[in-house]
Amino acid sequence: MMKRLVVLGAGESGVGAAILGKTKGYDVFVSDFGQIKQKYRDMLDAEDIPWEQGGHTVERIIDATEVIKSPGIPPTAPIMQKIASKNIPVLSEIEFAGRYTDAKMVCITGSNGKTTTTLLTYHILRDAGLNVGLAGNVGKSLALQVARERHDVYVIELSSFQLENMYDFRANIAVILNITPDHLDRYDHEMQNYINAKFRILQNMTPRDAFIFWQDDPVIRRQLERMSTEAHAYPFAEHREENTAAYIDAENRMIINIGSREPFAMPRADLALNGLHNLYNSMAAGIASCLLDIRRDDIRRALSDFEGVEHRLEPVATIDGVQYINDSKATNVNSTYYALESMTRPTVLILGGKDKGNDYSEILPLVHSKVKAIVAMGVDNSKILDFFKDEVEQIADTHSLDEAVETCRRLASEGDTVLLSPCCASFDLFTSYENRGDLFKAKVHSLESK
Repeated sequence: MMKRLVVLGAGESGVGAAILGKTKGYDVFVSDFGQIKQKYRDMLDAEDIPWEQGGHTVERIIDATEVIKSPGIPPTAPIMQKIASKNIPVLSEIEFAGRYTDAKMVCITGSNGKTTTTLLTYHILRDAGLNVGLAGNVGKSLALQVARERHDVYVIELSSFQLENMYDFRANIAVILNITPDHLDRYDHEMQNYINAKFRILQNMTPRDAFIFWQDDPVIRRQLERMSTEAHAYPFAEHREENTAAYIDAENRMIINIGSREPFAMPRADLALNGLHNLYNSMAAGIASCLLDIRRDDIRRALSDFEGVEHRLEPVATIDGVQYINDSKATNVNSTYYALESMTRPTVLILGGKDKGNDYSEILPLVHSKVKAIVAMGVDNSKILDFFKDEVEQIADTHSLDEAVETCRRLASEGDTVLLSPCCASFDLFTSYENRGDLFKAKVHSLESK
């Protein structure tokens, strides 16, 4: 009897999983509670895969042998509760795709920096001539690539949501950059639940595999005290400790030293990405590349010419002496911390959006030292206004992007920076952080013509 595969969510990952399932002989049905983009409807129709949108037909879904769900669907959703009551296995797209490829997997997670590190690692490997694919939260669906292409290595950005439904998948190189509070609304406001999800990246690793992590992250260190992995550890840090695989030496060079291999050395000033957090991202990508035997000159060149990530500390324009920076990808407190840490001018900070259980006390010292005004931008700004009202000289309550940018223009003076680094998810006023960042850039550019 043909196995029946139901895919919930018809975005990039869901459609890719559906096509791979059809290729592997499954009877596939795709269901999306929302509206499916025309691009993906066309792809499903071309494969003769049945689909529905605007709701779920429960009877067709609970008839599944297996379910693949979009990472954004929480386990508490009514349809997931019905699936759980029938004991139907639920997988992620990454887990499903992993069944059908023997390519090496470089898997990267962390609360912050994972997109930059994923793209940087991919940049190094691709420019060195490897047959490499980019997947996960960036690039094309891993399942679609496994169905239609063949790569020797995949570099995959993994969120905690994706890791929740991964069981037999094995990373050959796993990277955990850092763990700070994020998405706690998804994890019953229990930090340990979030930590456990992140550490699922180490499942099934063997002594032949590699685990790269930030040595000074207190959450990672505590978790490693209570669990173990067979993978070989390659920690990185700003300062060298025993067994540190990457660090900065006395001559301000980034050193990567992994066992018997010749150490890799590169002046920190030559790195394309600035800031301490980007130093760590460069270290993680560099270690992974060294472990894959990429030539030192290729690593050095790629680390020096990488152009960065859209919506992450992205310069937009300088208008009347005020610099505008788009950091819309900062959807949690720690990411905004890194952004503020890199500011060198008085800053007007735009905060706000869908709060995920944020504790703003982490950024308070940087707000005191670097922020001259806060502009709250969201449907409900009460939490931000209450927390910061006595912490900055000026604070404004706005409810649209246009209003927020116009307020920033009024509050900023020549020599200041306006920084969109919201600390929050975008879904109260925008469809995504990309949509928020794109609209911010468009609004800023419209100021240039005034």
